[in-house]
Amino acid sequence: MILDLHAHSIKSDDGRAKVQNYCQWIKTRNIPIDGFVLTEHRQFDNESDYSDLAEKHGLTILKGSEVETEYGHVLVFGVTPALQSAFDFSNINLPLATVIEACQRHGAVAVPCHPGRKRVGLAAHLSEHGAPEGVPIVEVYNGGSRGEEDAVAQNMADELGYRGIGGSDAHIVSHIGRCATEFSAPIHCEQDLVAALQGAQFKAVKLNLEA
Repeated sequence: MILDLHAHSIKSDDGRAKVQNYCQWIKTRNIPIDGFVLTEHRQFDNESDYSDLAEKHGLTILKGSEVETEYGHVLVFGVTPALQSAFDFSNINLPLATVIEACQRHGAVAVPCHPGRKRVGLAAHLSEHGAPEGVPIVEVYNGGSRGEEDAVAQNMADELGYRGIGGSDAHIVSHIGRCATEFSAPIHCEQDLVAALQGAQFKAVKLNLEA
């Protein structure tokens, strides 16, 4: 099963894609993914229910978040009300250690994203802060990466022993599915996703779509 683990809708401040349009694009363009995770910036979308849309299009649509720390941006999977109470998702200066500890305590997973990117990526902060503790996974393929950013991410992952996921980081419809993550078992809900990530049952993939 292949999921795009990093996408943004109009719920994000810089997102320009409606979720229904992502679904339509995936199906009409035969994008080879089985679903995607909406990781809205600095928030968790408690309001939206995409179950009918997912059923209509035969896709898995899950929700996560993208938060900001001193090490750069971090995807959070398995968000629960208890986790939302553990730290302020809107805070742009979250300590990564706080995010990791809260995720571990509440059964979620924290994954630094686009780690090869300047300023907002993990690799850019290693010389100042050192390698963070408690990070088993990073995003090694990002659909919005430029130049050598993914190479930097992969080299860092190899050096520090991180496993890798992929996500498109789509903000517009045509970018969905550029990078994704292949799982060895079906993913039906956020709990399945967390279990698969914790069990290392996945690999990052680049789909190299012409669109």
